[in-house]
Amino acid sequence: MAEASARAKAKSAYAAAGVDIDLEATAIRALIKNLTYRRKGKGKMMGKVGHFAGLLDFGDMAMALTTDGVGTKMLVADQLQDWTTVGIDCIAMNVNDLYVMNMEPVAFVDYIATDKLSVEKMAQIGIGLNEGARQANIDIVGGETASLRGLVNGLDLAGTCMGMQKKDKIITGDAIRPGDVIIGVASTGVHSNGLSLARRVVEKYAGYDEKFKGKKTFGQELLTPTRIYHESLKVAASCKVNGMCHVTGGGLLNFTRLSKYGFLFDSPIKPPEIFTWIQKAGDITPMEMYRTFNMGMGYAYVVPKASVAKVLKMVKGSQVVGNVVKEPGAWFGGMEIT
Repeated sequence: MAEASARAKAKSAYAAAGVDIDLEATAIRALIKNLTYRRKGKGKMMGKVGHFAGLLDFGDMAMALTTDGVGTKMLVADQLQDWTTVGIDCIAMNVNDLYVMNMEPVAFVDYIATDKLSVEKMAQIGIGLNEGARQANIDIVGGETASLRGLVNGLDLAGTCMGMQKKDKIITGDAIRPGDVIIGVASTGVHSNGLSLARRVVEKYAGYDEKFKGKKTFGQELLTPTRIYHESLKVAASCKVNGMCHVTGGGLLNFTRLSKYGFLFDSPIKPPEIFTWIQKAGDITPMEMYRTFNMGMGYAYVVPKASVAKVLKMVKGSQVVGNVVKEPGAWFGGMEIT
């Protein structure tokens, strides 16, 4: 009973902030179970719905599609009246989902829904989108802007990215085996997930204009752009990689999308101070922190031992954080993340 009570508390803060991860997972399953039709002929779907990106069959080549947005980080941009970096986040959240399958991002389209158009805001968003495209080496080939007064309150920025790769170079996680090593790569901070909870804590116990550390305010800290892990393509081309993970909403639970085996994290990257502050100020359990935020690890490689030294040398801000075990799930600090 005590364990059940602790688990309920661990899940309460994010739900109270407006995001129920368990309800979201249940709702997504309800949607996916009705997606049964499959195209016949060239360009048909490869694999199942549910990985980081969807794959399409084009002979020797495969194409991939993924879609994501900036989420409630847009509300932080509104508070700071600075929309110059959210375009980077929009690109990053998409291309990072392609990198994990070793797909090379090539083209992107954005979608902007707003209650009222602002020329200045659109111009600033364009600055970030262009910088994100530069970092990821992709073309922004088009997009859609919708004025939806009455349906949308503010501005929502999202996008869809296309990638491509030779079929024999795709990495799905199927090759992951117990004994493989997990190499974590540092994030630049909160990225674009968990902002509903992060904003709630900052608004209640500090303020966006209040100084956090050094010259940054809390608002600037939360607005720090998501890191684009473009180096993953070179890593996968240089050594054996059995799986990769983009640590987004759901935290360490993202790893369970890769394999039937489990992921034991016994040497995690030290979380940046913003996470420590959020946890202490909001009285949030470690369980919820690691199932909501990236906690300083925005990306990870799952590799055989023979690849460890090379990956650590190639990737800035990387370290061994754990290993793959037989028992399914994600484990941290002696507890299973649920």
